[in-house]
Amino acid sequence: MKKNYSPLIVLVFSVIGITTQAQAKKMLTLDEAVNLGIQNSKNLKIDQAKIDQATANYMEAKNNRLPSLKVTASALALANANVELKAIQPSANEGGGTPKANSAFYGNVSASLPIYAGGRIKYGIQSTEYLVEASKLSAENDKLAIAYNVSQAYNNLFKASQQIKVLEDNLTASQKRDESFQKLETNGIIARNDKLKANLQTSDIELQLLDANNNFNIANINMDLLLGLPDATEIEIDPNYISELTENQPVAYYLNQAVSQRKDVQALDYQRKAAELGTKAAKAESLPTIALTGGYVAAEIPKILTITNAANIGVGVQYNIDNLWKKNSSLMKSTAAEKQLSATTELLNDQIKLEVNRDYQNSDFAKKKITVYEKAAAQANENYRVTKNKFDNGLATITELLDADTAQISANVNVVNAKADAALAYRKLLQTTGILTLH
Repeated sequence: MKKNYSPLIVLVFSVIGITTQAQAKKMLTLDEAVNLGIQNSKNLKIDQAKIDQATANYMEAKNNRLPSLKVTASALALANANVELKAIQPSANEGGGTPKANSAFYGNVSASLPIYAGGRIKYGIQSTEYLVEASKLSAENDKLAIAYNVSQAYNNLFKASQQIKVLEDNLTASQKRDESFQKLETNGIIARNDKLKANLQTSDIELQLLDANNNFNIANINMDLLLGLPDATEIEIDPNYISELTENQPVAYYLNQAVSQRKDVQALDYQRKAAELGTKAAKAESLPTIALTGGYVAAEIPKILTITNAANIGVGVQYNIDNLWKKNSSLMKSTAAEKQLSATTELLNDQIKLEVNRDYQNSDFAKKKITVYEKAAAQANENYRVTKNKFDNGLATITELLDADTAQISANVNVVNAKADAALAYRKLLQTTGILTLH
């Protein structure tokens, strides 16, 4: 029975193994990777918490313009309290004395509606509303930064995978060449030293392939962490990643776009508006506050006093007299905050000019390198073809052939890397400009 069923068991486990291995791979385009990175970003979760906090402050500020209603009630035990009611004569039945007050009950309902607060409530609401918008824009700015970080990791993974592909193709060709040289050496056509040089070239390609696989594994783990995927997930890169390269607009275009589109600039503008309102609110602290008040009071001292239907309505005025001699520290703080934000805006504008010009130059340089590397690759490929023909006809040495092969491998890898770097440099320019599109 064991002999009959063991092949079936082996087959089942083989199928399970193949399925598990297939599940561990995931094909992702760059846009899909960016969306996953944003979805699972821990930094954006922190940003969302900041938005929630700013929203809570906004709701708190709005609550200040609503009426407040308080209810209080007390039940008191009195110890030999003396109660003398001037308007009531002592009862004859009581022997000319007043009843003893041993307990008291008191209830109060009070309401207050602010009428005038010097604009503090209005300024507080507008200020917190601006801060909510600023926190949302900061989160959007962080999204663009995360999108670029994911793009950079995706680019590294692409370069590693393409290098592996080039090296694998060259390793196969080198191994076939070793087999041919082995036959030639056996037949005494080439020297053993020449065959060993070819073997050494193959070993060097194998080492390069090991290094490329190691780089790919490290880049893959980095991508898994960025995207929130299981550590064992092997990501397959979209082969069309670098198929389209867009021509750059003039640098002035990106500078203008950065001023109007960058989220950190917009967030800072909202922070400055909030600070200006904070200054107005601080100035209003020296003004009185007026509120419409109303309430209802009920009290009971058994056998002595009962109060019911004591409703009241009026206007309350409050003014802190100590404002006459105390420094307005809130005004000093808000004024300092305005100056700080103004200087930060100027610094950010200078930084934007530097970043946009730098990334524009890097993008332009990266695209120019593609042309040079493609030209070098064409030359290297042609050089290898000519050297191979010469070698086959006994006009070139094995060293010249291997050198031409090495130059060909390096040139082809450089072309792939240059295209990937150009695609990444352009995305960096878009991110710095604030116009990187998130799908």
